[in-house]
Amino acid sequence: VGFCKQEMLQKKNAVLVDGVILNGPIMDSKAGEKFVEEACKIIMEEVVQKADDVTEKVCEWQAPEKLKQILDLEMRDTGECHQKILQLCRDVIKYSVKTNHPRFFNQLYAGIDYYSLVARFITEALNPSVYTYEVSPVFLLVEEAVIKKMIEFIGWEEGDGIFNPGGSISNMYAMNLARYKFCPEIKEKGLSGLPRLVLFASEECHYSMKKAASFLGIGTENVYFIKTDERGKMIPEELEKQVQRARKEGSAPFLVCATAGTTVLGAFDPLDKIADICEKHGLWLHVDASWGGSALISRKHRRLLHGIHRADSVAWNPHKMLLAGIQCCALLVKDNSGLLKKCYSAEAAYLFQQDKFYDISYDTGDKSIQCSRRPDAFKFWLMWKALGTTGLEERVNRALALARYLVEEIKKREGFQLLLEPEYANVCFWYIPPSLRKMEDGPEFWQKLHQVAPIIKERMMKKGSMMLGYQPHRGKVNFFRQVVISPQVSREDMDFLLDEIELLAKDL
Repeated sequence: VGFCKQEMLQKKNAVLVDGVILNGPIMDSKAGEKFVEEACKIIMEEVVQKADDVTEKVCEWQAPEKLKQILDLEMRDTGECHQKILQLCRDVIKYSVKTNHPRFFNQLYAGIDYYSLVARFITEALNPSVYTYEVSPVFLLVEEAVIKKMIEFIGWEEGDGIFNPGGSISNMYAMNLARYKFCPEIKEKGLSGLPRLVLFASEECHYSMKKAASFLGIGTENVYFIKTDERGKMIPEELEKQVQRARKEGSAPFLVCATAGTTVLGAFDPLDKIADICEKHGLWLHVDASWGGSALISRKHRRLLHGIHRADSVAWNPHKMLLAGIQCCALLVKDNSGLLKKCYSAEAAYLFQQDKFYDISYDTGDKSIQCSRRPDAFKFWLMWKALGTTGLEERVNRALALARYLVEEIKKREGFQLLLEPEYANVCFWYIPPSLRKMEDGPEFWQKLHQVAPIIKERMMKKGSMMLGYQPHRGKVNFFRQVVISPQVSREDMDFLLDEIELLAKDL
């Protein structure tokens, strides 16, 4: 090593500081480029080209301890050769869940959009951070254009917004923004001296509401959960009662969080009636449309969100139904007076200088609680440009049509039982094995049925044939929740799902 260093010093007339040669780069660019080329080939072969191949496994199941051994997770003092790293890349792909597989139905995201994928490749290669125009000129303009278009679909004449790392963060933003609007002094003075703040959300709301209340110092006990009907929709009359109760207790109500597309049942709260109550009591209305917001793109199904234009803020995740790729989540705000910036700005002089040579209104980073921020809007924008609004609309309409097809097939088959008629893409049902079909309805029957879904889930994952979520919910024993999203999913996949459940449960 000493000889090589001496040779470099002589050859290049190099500068040596603290024993480190400073001339030239230390990376081997040619070797790096070759590695990227070979890794991209693996990605194309093992991920992209197999994305719609139903003969491939959804997952190659391994127990955690076994998987640790297979992957060789230990980091060492010396780096390993490119061939070993390329093999690791193959192994990572092999043992990861293929969320782009047509039979991955496990979550509220799935599938692959090729334009969004290319957009991710571009942004990962460029490695931008979206806070000032000088470092992210293209991506700031893209975000502005996408937010403007999403605002149009909500039905606002104007508005503001920002992309965040997840719907949970969007909900937290909205909660904090509503509180700031209610008492602006909180930004400087903090929580001391404030009345007991109370917010309202349905029993079926996303768990991020609790997390946000905890994180923001509001407290989970100050989230009043409103009763829902048998379909999982917030009951407006119950909301009115709870608002009045909070006022009688001397508390200060400031926010109502409605849900457009609940996680389990896919329910849409009656937004118009909730908005009436919010207007009556002067409350901020936030709509968590993380899951259901994409129905706004469909002329046929946007009625599900009737009244959303009356909201003060909306969370909407294009990475769910529209396949923009995780993560792609927007918080949209009706107020266009700079409320986001007033609430979140810290005016860092080293980033947001006021004497720049360009229009500093494009330095939008002070609207965010983040400093470094990914250009998530670009994935949605490139996909939208490629498919057009009609292409996105077709995705929504087809997903809901496939859900309807599955519902009708469930009704025809012995042993399958719907929980309720879905209004969105969430299809919730039980599978009752032959051994339980003649059993009397009672505690023992439901106790046995409760055990069915987990066993079927274990078998499907170990076989790798598909992935389907299950859960108990509001007193109901474990049932399957099938969610249709990916445009790669076909009618044949719906048939396979039911056939496979029957096959996996034949001995139960």
